[in-house]
Amino acid sequence: MPVNVLSVFSGGGGIDLGFRNAGYQICFSTDFWEVACETLKNNHLGLSVKCCDIRDVNYSVELSKILMTPQDIDVVVGGPPCPAYSKSRFYRTEKKRALEDENSFTLYEFFRAVKDVHPKLYFFENVFGFVYKPHQEAFDLLKFKSEELGYDISYRVINTANYGVPQIRERFICVGVRKDFGDKFIFPEETHIAPEKYEGNGKEKWVNCDKAIGHLDIDLPEDINMAAGSKHHDLLKLIPPGDNYLYFTAERGHPEPIFKWRSRYWSFLLKLSPEKPSWTIQASFSNNMGPFHWKNRFLRINEIKAIQTFRDDYEFSGDFRDQWRQIGNAVPPLLVEQLAKAIKKQYFINRGNA
Repeated sequence: MPVNVLSVFSGGGGIDLGFRNAGYQICFSTDFWEVACETLKNNHLGLSVKCCDIRDVNYSVELSKILMTPQDIDVVVGGPPCPAYSKSRFYRTEKKRALEDENSFTLYEFFRAVKDVHPKLYFFENVFGFVYKPHQEAFDLLKFKSEELGYDISYRVINTANYGVPQIRERFICVGVRKDFGDKFIFPEETHIAPEKYEGNGKEKWVNCDKAIGHLDIDLPEDINMAAGSKHHDLLKLIPPGDNYLYFTAERGHPEPIFKWRSRYWSFLLKLSPEKPSWTIQASFSNNMGPFHWKNRFLRINEIKAIQTFRDDYEFSGDFRDQWRQIGNAVPPLLVEQLAKAIKKQYFINRGNA
């Protein structure tokens, strides 16, 4: 029997694809953004896609359209929109954070889905800032709702590079297991490690950018009609691979400092090193915020797809910026696949499920 998944806040399909690659059946997915829903449909990830405000979703009604009921769903997955818990809110003081943000309803809606469907497990993803002290109220809500609905939780902040993703990207992952179904989830062992910590201990070294996208570096016209780095494009050319604007500070010993120490976002004029994993691919494309290619150009869509571990034939709908946003917002499918396989091994394989 298939292990059935219901997906909320599905976006471009990173979580859905990871679970599908692990052998699960995606039964229902939903998102409010039409472009993302087109991506889900065009890649035939699951049985049904609903594009609307999640507050308008009736799960029983939607499942009935594919001849299913909430009792048929084994796992609810989703990553509620995360700007309110992101690091950027430490700088954008005009914006409210955590449960004071206007989109805080998304966290409540995730648990409405868990309540209405009552799955055996749930898989929750967000930015690592979710566990920061200023966001304690939201973290406490997650724990309270889980206990109220009868779920034991296991959670961890994961660096995706430690699971073979060619990207240093930290994400908060929480797996809730219904108390009448099984014990707490045990996260699988990490498979990769930073090169400087590598001692032949059975783990592989982090996957670097050269291995991930080096073969994609061919001469093509740029996707965007502007210079990488914008008005600072000449400075970008002088920054060594793997460095950023801090190269031009007095603290780094530059003879003619241009920028003050920590006066900009870390990603400002950030350039990839072919010998290291990428830094986090942001959801918003920018002409001066990296990471940029080590050849002083913007990354291309096929390159950020590879960095996020989407396969070549997975197509994103929309224009360049729409595609970038979907990819940058996604959870790397390779990470999700490994966690989903661990979930299946711990809870479903010995219970008659595929």
